[in-house]
Amino acid sequence: MAIPLRPSALSPAHTQSAALTRRRFGWAGALAVAALTLSACGGGASGQGSVNDLKDQALSAEVPEGTVLRIADQQEQQQVALKSSGELGKLEFDHEFSNFVGGPEILEAFRADAVDVARVGDTPPIHAFASGEVVPIILALRSNPDSVRLGTAPHTKVRSTSQLKGAKIAYAEGTAQGSIVLKLLKREGLSTDDVELVRLELAEFSEALQSDEVDIAPLTGARLARYLDGFEAKGGGYLPDKETSGLGTGLNYIYARKEALEDPAKAAALRAYVKHTIKANEWVNNHTDQWVKDYFVENQGVSADDGYFIRKQEGTTVFPTLDKVIDDQQNTIDVAFDAGELPVEVDANEMYDQRFNDVIDKTVDEIGAHHDREDLDE
Repeated sequence: MAIPLRPSALSPAHTQSAALTRRRFGWAGALAVAALTLSACGGGASGQGSVNDLKDQALSAEVPEGTVLRIADQQEQQQVALKSSGELGKLEFDHEFSNFVGGPEILEAFRADAVDVARVGDTPPIHAFASGEVVPIILALRSNPDSVRLGTAPHTKVRSTSQLKGAKIAYAEGTAQGSIVLKLLKREGLSTDDVELVRLELAEFSEALQSDEVDIAPLTGARLARYLDGFEAKGGGYLPDKETSGLGTGLNYIYARKEALEDPAKAAALRAYVKHTIKANEWVNNHTDQWVKDYFVENQGVSADDGYFIRKQEGTTVFPTLDKVIDDQQNTIDVAFDAGELPVEVDANEMYDQRFNDVIDKTVDEIGAHHDREDLDE
């Protein structure tokens, strides 16, 4: 029986032609074209400069009236967290939310000037910078690094990382789940030529697993809970935690178009958005019962038991300052570059707008949140 998946509303920018183009040429192909374009036009051909261009511009705490932020969401997580925590009503700016299925679609929306800011995993910003897009990271949120599981199909013979050679593995280019697959292969001493990477959208992973079209697919959150609900009794599961621990970083980012950060009004709104996002996620940390009801049960349509399962997998979210996550990000970049997934190597030091550290520090101190997961009792 097919697991019903909640349909995701797509931005108007996510047009049919864009989807067809991506499927025909692939994400790596699109990046290669972008790289060739950059090479042909010389360095900085995108005309966007660098994140360093912003460092001397002051971030105002006052948001001018009438300022609008266009916010890209995934599975409506940001919207519900802000609303349930009461932070949505405190936003000092007008806002427009759009829902997307993953980081590559959000990058397309950035390019089309359809959104100003988005929340994504650690990998989409890497591919954005590698393709010449300057989309500075303004907030890091770190949850349990091992929340992503490597799901196994009901009838696969692959039950251990030692059996990966020759396996069919679901792979979404430019996503955090894709990075986890590459790190898994590197840890096992395998290359992408030793397995069959089946390139799919993230939303297609569960169906590919349940139909045995792939042996392995990285799953997290509601997708993992739904898959285990429907197929654990039929042989579905995930690779042993002791074999896959440490592959993820647990990082999610808020990142923004550089053009939005260059606009003093929108930059002030983004500073405010960082503050409210920290407060909303700290509320989630401390209100598990209400969050499970509001988001997992009423918005995502999963059972309360599954909601509690997902929250346990995610763990407490902390809010490191941006200078504390550069090493982890560079490691993820290096793995992707060595696997041939990036047209150019990216310097992680150039991805972060460090001006936001002040509001991160101030907000974390104000509400008693944490910067580092090592400070938690989990």
